[in-house]
Amino acid sequence: MASSSTTMRFSAASTGAAAALPRRSSVAGFIGVAARSSAKSRLRFIGRNANLSLRMRRMSSFSVVKCVSGSEAKVQDTVAKQQEATTSLSSFTPDASSIASSIKYHAEFTPLFSPENFDLPQAFLATAQSVRDSLIINWNATYDYYEKLNVKQAYYLSMEFLQGRALLNAIGNLELTGPYAEALSKLGHKLENVAYQEPDAALGNGGLGRLASCFLDSLATLNYPAWGYGLRYKYGLFKQRITKDGQEEVAEDWLEMGNPWEIIRNDVSYPVKFYGKVVSGSDGKKHWIGGEDIKAVAHDVPIPGYKTKTTINLRLWSTKAASEEFDLSAFNAGRHTEASEALANAEKICYILYPGDEPIEGKILRLKQQYTLCSASLQDIIARFERRSGANVNWEEFPEKVAVQMNDTHPTLCIPELMRILIDVKGLNWKDAWNITQRTVAYTNHTVLPEALEKWSLDLMQKLLPRHIEIIEMIDEELVRTIIAEYGTENSDLLEKKLKEMRILENVELTAEFADILVKSKEAIDIPSEELQSSEQAEAEDEKDDDEVEAVAKKNGTDESSIEDEKEELPEPVPEPPKLVRMANLCVVGGHAVNGVAEIHSEIVKDDVFNAFYKLWPEKFQNKTNGVTPRRWIRFCNPDLSKIITEWIGTEDWVLNTGKLAELRKFVDNEDLQVQWREAKRSNKVKVAAFIREKTGYSVSPDAMFDIQVKRIHEYKRQLMNIFGIVYRYKKMKEMSAAEREANFVPRVCIFGGKAFATYVQAKRIVKFITDVGATVNHDPEIGDLLKVVFVPDYNVSVAEMLIPASELSQHISTAGMEASGTSNMKFAMNGCILIGTLDGANVEIREEVGADNFFLFGAKAHEIAGLRKERAEGKFVPDPRFEEVKEFVRSGIFGSYNYDELMGSLEGNEGFGRADYFLVGKDFPSYIECQEKVDEAYRDQTKWTRMSILNTAGSYKFSSDRTIHEYAREIWNIEPVQLP
Repeated sequence: MASSSTTMRFSAASTGAAAALPRRSSVAGFIGVAARSSAKSRLRFIGRNANLSLRMRRMSSFSVVKCVSGSEAKVQDTVAKQQEATTSLSSFTPDASSIASSIKYHAEFTPLFSPENFDLPQAFLATAQSVRDSLIINWNATYDYYEKLNVKQAYYLSMEFLQGRALLNAIGNLELTGPYAEALSKLGHKLENVAYQEPDAALGNGGLGRLASCFLDSLATLNYPAWGYGLRYKYGLFKQRITKDGQEEVAEDWLEMGNPWEIIRNDVSYPVKFYGKVVSGSDGKKHWIGGEDIKAVAHDVPIPGYKTKTTINLRLWSTKAASEEFDLSAFNAGRHTEASEALANAEKICYILYPGDEPIEGKILRLKQQYTLCSASLQDIIARFERRSGANVNWEEFPEKVAVQMNDTHPTLCIPELMRILIDVKGLNWKDAWNITQRTVAYTNHTVLPEALEKWSLDLMQKLLPRHIEIIEMIDEELVRTIIAEYGTENSDLLEKKLKEMRILENVELTAEFADILVKSKEAIDIPSEELQSSEQAEAEDEKDDDEVEAVAKKNGTDESSIEDEKEELPEPVPEPPKLVRMANLCVVGGHAVNGVAEIHSEIVKDDVFNAFYKLWPEKFQNKTNGVTPRRWIRFCNPDLSKIITEWIGTEDWVLNTGKLAELRKFVDNEDLQVQWREAKRSNKVKVAAFIREKTGYSVSPDAMFDIQVKRIHEYKRQLMNIFGIVYRYKKMKEMSAAEREANFVPRVCIFGGKAFATYVQAKRIVKFITDVGATVNHDPEIGDLLKVVFVPDYNVSVAEMLIPASELSQHISTAGMEASGTSNMKFAMNGCILIGTLDGANVEIREEVGADNFFLFGAKAHEIAGLRKERAEGKFVPDPRFEEVKEFVRSGIFGSYNYDELMGSLEGNEGFGRADYFLVGKDFPSYIECQEKVDEAYRDQTKWTRMSILNTAGSYKFSSDRTIHEYAREIWNIEPVQLP
């Protein structure tokens, strides 16, 4: 089966430690000298070293020393000293000198660059490897202790982990920011410049992945035993470029220089199978044989907690084929592509996140990705459970030691895969395996959008995962039995409705057993005698008609077939609907808990998305409002504001206990605090203005209001309404004199950021439109600094860390009832930004906490949306003249020659795909622009605005991911914190 290490420790790839070194004017000079040192001096250099790297390597210098000396006594002495140093690590606090030595060591002994110089990229990698040493020590200590206690652990499975840069976060959590800054200064570099060299890990797209990363930070900080599992995408989602044609996608290059944070675990790999067939063995067990076999290999990334030794793990899987799959004879015969086909098929599984799924090849690849994540992770979890259990494995204890959380529907295959392993591999019966699975697995729902509630072709899944379809069919049968038991057979219409709504298999006929039950249920309904009589009369009339037709045919010398030909042609047969597997339904059935991610979303989940399931199993459904880590999203990304908060609250405890942020309310009217607050905000705006100039060429004023909407580009998030509002503002400005413009409008810099999915044509049109508006407005000399429109290319976590602290107004304007939660709204509020938004997702709770007077609200409510769409379909909607005015202005060609008919057309008509303004931009537009007028009015009074800003930070305390994780741990996973000794 799988190869799996007997220990879960990290091991360093290369070894040794740097000594105290002669002073040089450059690190490059030192490296050159060290490279020319004799073997004997190098032995002394390593053996007597007492710096950071020595203390952070357990067996590490063994290999280096052995290479240069035959003295076993010295080797053993060095190893013993290192082990001794490691055991005393808890009392050792690295200083700038030891850190500098560690960085120098890594620049020479674990280089990814040539040693001729020590420029910024090399400085980053050496610094990151130095930090990783500390993380490895803490990681080993954490999992040694977990192994010893055999505690229950949570495993968080997600297709996305949007980590962002790790260096500043890691040294911040380790409380080593100051020493690392000083050490790098000694080496001729600034910490900020070194950190800037790190590429963002391209493992996510948006809120789903960023939430997963915040959860890992909180799990480690709160000392919860947990792991994350994901895929190691070689090229990520894509890197976004903005050109005159709009968005262009190119492959991410985040791994081109290597990833210094990961440890490749070649000893931890598992087989993953696709295709093949299922056969029954003589032992009565099912065996999945043949097909395509690949290997999933573990890459581990340590995740440190804040002010704690606890360091947990993010395990990412890469995929490859065994070397014997390479067809050497075919290669030598010149058939190179054929020879390496198996290798290419295996490796491409982890090439990119969310490959386009319009072609069948894309669908296959996505399903392979999802199964690889589930299969490799569960095999790993089970191997660890078995190892901890020793000789006597009690599978009933599995849910007492393991909690598996599925982040959205992507990891749904965990359910049939766990069943397959328990039944086919471990020999459990169906009943026991199903009980264990349901007690182990839980599901987080992140969306109400139909396209995100995944459905897979039954035929495709049957080919790719034949054994899993057998298991899913059996789960579906179990569900059907439950539904029949719950609703009975008296009301056949109700029973049919429930089966259609709740079954996992859509458009799939019931088995004979259940089909007979439905037939009998219908036959049991008594037909009234008058209906029976009418039926008999109808049959007699039909017979009479047939006789008359035959008589006419004989009289006219024609046969019946020619008469039939003259009748109206029969309609084309209706195509059979596709047979599908509803993954969300499988999640609800197979798990013991289902949670939404905001109060309003969780209510929609219960009342609408899964209402039938909620009525059947109300105890399964919970709410877990999302949160963000206050470490990354205010403490590290906004140090100026963090210092002010700490000064006024009187403690830095708020970083771990965000409830203390509420104490800012006591000082909200203090003039000194308000002045400091505004200064911190302006300082951040100056940085963003420089960033915008560097990335786009546009110059913006830091004295203007910074109005920001950054998130994935999607019609329901309504970036289109935002840019329409800007167009309306621009048009009104153009109709005024210079003096009128100055009097009526507050200067604004309107900033957009986000990626449109590569095949989402309408979203890409929106990006193009925003950039076209910006190109016109920003070059209009009449408007000047009164209005600027900027689209920041390639929006990611690092860009967010810069923009959010500088934001003053942030737009969260999705159609009500369509955003599950949002997390950027929490980050903005935490940084003293005021939100304009609808009552959607977490906006509802943010408004409650910060106060209605400190939130700009507009738009229809969630419960009104269905009625408004119905009104539209019936042709009763009358658009506001201002909305029509904007559309006509766009069509006039003011923003260039690009044809925006399709974009404008999506907002028109009463029905039809891609039309009828499904997301209600036109309906909400009047209240939106009126609300924006209130924003201008409030901003003119800077005392009032600053007060609102402070109250947003004070009211954001609820939205820490620490609070969310505590709730998951108590109410879903049943795990306890484990404090390391």
